[in-house]
Parts: sequence; C-alpha cells; structure tokens
Amino acid sequence: MSHQSDLIATDINAYLKQHESKQLLRFITCGSVDDGKSTLIGRLLYDSKMIYEDQLSQLEAESKLVGTTGGKFDPALLTDGLKAEREQGITIDVAYRYFSTPKRKFIIADTPGHEQYTRNMATGASTADLAIILIDARHGVLTQTRRHSFIVSLLGIRHVIVAVNKMDLLDFDESRYNEICDEYRSFAMRLDLPDLHFIPISALDGDNVVDRSEKSPWYSGSTLMNFLETVYIGSDRNLQDFRMPVQYVNRPNLDFRGFCGTIASGIVRAGEEIMVLPSRQTSKVKEIVTFDGAVQEAFAPLSITLTLEDEIDASRGDMIVRPGNLPRSRDQIEAMLVWMDSESMVPGKTYLFKHTSQTQPGTIDSLKYQVDVNTLHRNPAPELGLNEIGRVSISLNAPIHFDAYRRNRSTGAFIVVDRITNATVAAGMILDKSGDGSPKSVWDDETKNDDNKTEFSAVSAEERTARFGQQPATVLLTGLTGSGKTSIGQAVERKLFEQGRAVAMIDGEKVRSGLNRDLGFTADDRSENLRRSGHLAHILNDAGLICLASFVAPSEDVRQKVGTLIGEDRFLVVHVATSLDVCRERDTKGQYKMADEGELPNFPGVTAKYEAPPKPDLVLDAAEQSIDACADAVIHLLRSKQIIK
Repeated sequence: MSHQSDLIATDINAYLKQHESKQLLRFITCGSVDDGKSTLIGRLLYDSKMIYEDQLSQLEAESKLVGTTGGKFDPALLTDGLKAEREQGITIDVAYRYFSTPKRKFIIADTPGHEQYTRNMATGASTADLAIILIDARHGVLTQTRRHSFIVSLLGIRHVIVAVNKMDLLDFDESRYNEICDEYRSFAMRLDLPDLHFIPISALDGDNVVDRSEKSPWYSGSTLMNFLETVYIGSDRNLQDFRMPVQYVNRPNLDFRGFCGTIASGIVRAGEEIMVLPSRQTSKVKEIVTFDGAVQEAFAPLSITLTLEDEIDASRGDMIVRPGNLPRSRDQIEAMLVWMDSESMVPGKTYLFKHTSQTQPGTIDSLKYQVDVNTLHRNPAPELGLNEIGRVSISLNAPIHFDAYRRNRSTGAFIVVDRITNATVAAGMILDKSGDGSPKSVWDDETKNDDNKTEFSAVSAEERTARFGQQPATVLLTGLTGSGKTSIGQAVERKLFEQGRAVAMIDGEKVRSGLNRDLGFTADDRSENLRRSGHLAHILNDAGLICLASFVAPSEDVRQKVGTLIGEDRFLVVHVATSLDVCRERDTKGQYKMADEGELPNFPGVTAKYEAPPKPDLVLDAAEQSIDACADAVIHLLRSKQIIK
C-alpha cells in the first residue's frame, strides 16, 4: 500500500515516477513471545494511514471476537492472518507487509517469537537491512531476545533498533528503561551490531511509534518511524566486488546469446573486461540488457542479461566476475550453521548445498562447537538440534565460488537441503578462512582453557610466588595512539623494578617490528596482533612475572578474548582515556594527519572505531594527571588486587 499524495489526483505519472525512485528498506521485527511484534507493525500501518477503511472496519469487528485487547482495536490482527495465530494470539509464520511513506518504501517481515519457530525468524532476517528487536519492559532481556539478537548479528544486519515495548504498563519509568538498555548493551557488546539504537515505545497506544509521546519527556531521541525513514543504508551493499551467478543462458535466435542472472554485488559497465568461473575464460561486455532495454551500467541487485564480445562457454552455476577481483574457489569451507530441521544434523551424512545458482552434494565433516546463545560460549557437541547454531567444516564434491559472508551476503550464504525429503534443513554463513597464506585470526582454533593451565615447567606457580613475592598478572593499558599508555607503562615498570619486583613490558609497536611484522592494520590483523601478544603475556605470567602490555586494542570483543586466554583472575584493563584532541597534539609521527588524508585506513579514532572498555579496572587521563601520578595509580591498583603487597 502507498501513502496518500496530492500528486495522485493532479499528475498520476509524476506520482508513479516519484514512487518508483524511492529507496527500499527491508526490516524485520523480532524478539521473545508476546513482546508485541505484530502489534507494533499494525500500529505503524494504522498511524501512518496505511489501512483501507473497509479493512479497518473488518479489523475492528474481529478485534471484538478474537483480539487480545479486551475488545479494543487490536493492531496485531493486521499481520496475524492464520486462524491458528488468531486463536492463540501468537505469530507462527513470517508475515510480510508492504507500504510506503513520502520518503521511503518498506517491506516488513513480522517474525515469530517462539523458540520452535526460530527457523522462520532466520528466514525473514536473511534479506533484511534493519532489525527491530522488541523487549517487554516488564520482563527485560529474555533467552529468545538473546537468540534473535545473535542471529541478527550472525546474518550481518548492521542497523538494529531495540524497542522497549509496553512502557505504558510501567508508566514510562525512565529507570526501568535505562536498566533494560544497560542489560542489553552488556550482552550485545560481544556481538557485531555496529549501529545500535534504543527507543521506549507503547505499540498498542502508539507512543513514540509514529508520533512523539508526551508520556516520556525524558526521552529526546527519534521516533521509530522517523528513524526508519532516515537511517542511511547506502553503504551497506557491496558495490566493489562484481559477482553475477549465471542462472540461465538466453538463446532466442542465432544472433543473440546472453547470460542471465541477478547481480549479487558490485557494478558492471559495457566495455569492461570480465572472467567466467570456473573456466577462467575472459571477454568484454558487449551489451547489458534489462527489461527496459539496454543500459551502460548495472549494479546489485538488478536482474540483467549480459552479451559478450567473444563466444565463450558459460552455463547455470558459473559466475561472471572481474579478472582482477576474484572470489575464492574451493571445495572445503568453514561456516556457521543455523539448524532448522527437527531431525538433528549428522556429521558425515551427504546433503545438498545450494549456493547462489549452483547446487553441490557434500558432507558436514565435523561440528567444531555449538554456540550457547545465553552466554555466547562455545561448547563441544556431537550434533546440532532444531534451532541450534554451530560452526562446521564442510566438504563439497566440487569447488564453489564464494566470498566471506561478512564481505558479501549474497555469495557468502548457502542453504542445506536433505537429499531424501528435499526439505531445507539449515542456513549457512561462510566464514573468512582464506587458507591462502594471508594473515588471519585464529581465535576459533584456540586450545581449551584446561590446556592453557597445564604445567610445562619443573618450577611450580607457588614456588615462583614465594620467590618473587607477588602474584603474576597482565595489565593491559589500552587507549588511542598518543594517549600516553606506553609512557605510563614504562613508568610503572621502573617503579616496580626499583621495588624489587619481577616485571616485563610488552609494547604494541615494538612487537609489530619483530614478532608480528607480517601483520597489517585491518581489524583482523589487529585482532591477531593482540592474540599473539596475549600468548606472550600468558607465558610471562606463567614464569611468575607481572606483564605490562601497551596496545591500542580498539575492540572490546578482542580484549575480552585476551582476558579469557590469560585468565580473568590475573587480567586487568587500564583505560588511558586521554581525549582525541590531546592525542592529535602529541602526534609526533603525523599519523592522525595521514589518517585524515586517507593514507592510513582503519586508524582508531579517525577512520576506525575505538570501543572504550565499558568496565575497566582503572581509568586514567594523561592530560589531566602526570605520568608519575598515573603510574602510582596503577601500582595502587595492583596492591588493591593483592598482586603485590
């Protein structure tokens, strides 16, 4: 349904052209049972004047018969169309609704909240640009809230709105709202949700849904509809890597031979050189044909037909790419699986794997671990059951052409089909495990914690403690470049040494010049840099030393992994929270200027995000405090933790 517009009456062609050029936003509503997902969608449509009068009259009548609002208008009936849904007051299947406003067109997927229908939620989320996660203000963050949040993160949905619903039942209590936001943030900190927002709403009454509510004067943020209309999604789609899986070879006559398909990612232009995989034959694009005629340029997700200057062979399942930008082609992949079948996954059993336009037989060789959605811990398991999520190794009968899911959702995703029943049993996301010699993070290949505690020395930890008169520990000094963390670390090292302590310092820049000189500065390389250094700190701690580690360490997730590796009982985080302006002034190497000019990509604080530790053991500001005072504060922390006496 479309919004009301004066152009409909005055110039229908202008209206249609305006409507056609609007940007499309796909979003889902998800969360636990009875959090109000269907009610929210109904309220969005109702308050946006997106319901026809006869439909509204019918819904008002049905609200009295099968509604859950005591005879009042029940917005949930707009999406809960199945008889079983209306009888039980729940959502079972994914319901899609289409509407538009003057600014955008929308496709909404209303997904079920029950655990047994998690597979339906994953289906609705697979094509979404944004997710609205509803939380009942009375109950807070529940297990299914965590499960859906994890799937949203796993499926690469960048924009997330946490709508704290039913605030009217708590008289819009600000303290309760803040409590729920803090609880969710502490959980989401370990997920990949780069654009996270919170809104207090009442889906039933419409507070902060389309219009701002007077019941929450303490909330100054955007309404839900305003956010949906203005959120920027232009940079979400991959327009760098051209990938077009061939779906059909169009040969209507002797003079035309075209390769049809939907562009999965990237841009293609007439005259450009292309390569067909797996044959690796090259040619140039002669013409790009669409339903509306030939065009000079096409981009994802358009459906097109390519004609080439040379007669080369290509068929369904092949992929057209650029010669200088190739996907990986392998028959062995690592992936995360969301299992969707009541019959458990069986390692070694042959399944069909449908990836882009090709289907290959293959086997799931091993299940590396199952993810506990409550704690996000990785647990060993023999199999995956219904709605469970785990990491697997897969062997295919022939190579497929793919990208990591994080880079390209279209070529990084696949489904698993049972060969006997032809039922879809799982959805998979290919992980970034290149195997081509490039640096990669291997956190997932870490040994078990028990293995790290194995003694490999003839000298016990108790003997070392008695000799040195201290407990071993690692102090991570994290902060922006130029914050003063290295200077503080050196001052602490000197003071401890003069007290007769056994202490060593690891500096990120020094480690990069030797042990980690093969690493760059991407997010994965920074993660690997800290992983290796964490092992070094672990070894120093095992030798009874206090280790001072000075690293930017911009990712909270990676810092937590280091803490788990070293041992939370002997891992302290000191945030050197010197302001960005002061760090720029102290920059003697010109790194910030280079980052501003685009010469240093992924530079924390400028071209990459620095995540401040949410709960550091100590916060220092080297602009407000002297280096000596900061060092004394760190030593006081060590005393308070009984590391030194």
